[in-house]
Amino acid sequence: MDLEKLRFLNEEEVHSIAETFGTPVFVYSESELIQRAEAARSFPNAFGITPRFAMKANPNGNILKIFRKHGIHIDASSEFEVERALHSGYSPEEILFTGQQPPSEARLREIVGRGTDYNACSLYQLELYGKCFPGTEISMRINPGLGSGGTKKTDVGGTTSSFGIWHESIPEVKEILNKYSLKVKRIHTHIGSGSDPEVWKAVAKYTLEYAEIFPETRIVNLGGGFKVGRMSDEISTDFQKIGAPVKELFLEFERKQGRKLHLEIEPGTSLVANCGSLISRIMDKVHTGPKGMKFIKLDSGMDSNTRPSLYGSRHPLIAVGKKPSGATEECVVVGHCCESGDVFTQEMGGEPMTRKLSESEIGDYMVMEGVGAYCASMSTKNYNSFPEVPEVLISEDKKIHLIRKRQELSQIFQNEILLP
Repeated sequence: MDLEKLRFLNEEEVHSIAETFGTPVFVYSESELIQRAEAARSFPNAFGITPRFAMKANPNGNILKIFRKHGIHIDASSEFEVERALHSGYSPEEILFTGQQPPSEARLREIVGRGTDYNACSLYQLELYGKCFPGTEISMRINPGLGSGGTKKTDVGGTTSSFGIWHESIPEVKEILNKYSLKVKRIHTHIGSGSDPEVWKAVAKYTLEYAEIFPETRIVNLGGGFKVGRMSDEISTDFQKIGAPVKELFLEFERKQGRKLHLEIEPGTSLVANCGSLISRIMDKVHTGPKGMKFIKLDSGMDSNTRPSLYGSRHPLIAVGKKPSGATEECVVVGHCCESGDVFTQEMGGEPMTRKLSESEIGDYMVMEGVGAYCASMSTKNYNSFPEVPEVLISEDKKIHLIRKRQELSQIFQNEILLP
């Protein structure tokens, strides 16, 4: 594989940011975020579209503010994400709450009472909503019976997934709806990440069949799961290509049913993944003999990005040195956590593998690309008591802003209560 390249940073900026804010440090590009928001808003549709950012991918309030300014609504996975979205400036009406954990009855009344949409993901959640808000409208997430993902850990549909109301439970759904005089305004499905376009179209077809069953439905949410190519040999899902046949399905539905359905999508990774970089410092280099491997040790690890250790995911790695050099080397890149799985270059099964990189020295920088999604938000934060990594934003006018401070050591254990 050829050497990977920097995406939106140049080497001078890498040095400047690292020297100003220290390492490791996350860097996000406002210009890249805006481009991705515009791409989502241009998703092919027949009768209107609302893109919702799956904010679990990166809930930093500054990123949320940028997306709100550019017409992106919110998909919240917990009551706490609802509050964070509100804190960043979103109105309740711009938030859809789709959670695995149902809130208490009191919290549900409070959240929905303010105007946030609630998406029932189980028969229990549907019953709970009916008790609290009889005679109103409800959204439902349905498990259509199939899923897709790069691994089973990213597959959220089918018989092995707990997400959504099982599609064969429609009769029980109807009983609850009748019991509480509820009407379904939104049908929601989501099958996982890394979806094949053909599978995604099939789920769109099934979802429209559910919309046909519930005649009051006026919104169809097809979730996310758009593949993002982080590495140079990976291909990203083309919104225009995948959306065109879906648009035709919506037009066909209108011709047969006389209803114009509003489309919602919930991109997370595709909106932010390639808009973020992680700058680390090379802290050490070791080897395991003539027949072994060379290792590069960084001052970041699974406490910053757990995706490689969790999924075997690959991220571009670019060595940025103080001295220009055309030489290359084959190395395994590892993190600083005292954990055998803290390896940034590994096979899907966890076996370390080498990566071709520019030759580097201790003290040089290593830039990891494609870290805008599920890295800062999904890290094993504070493992080995490493502080939370700071985040900076490069604004459209090229100014650099600190948007999350580096965590102080005392903040890690401030909630502990030491007994006498």
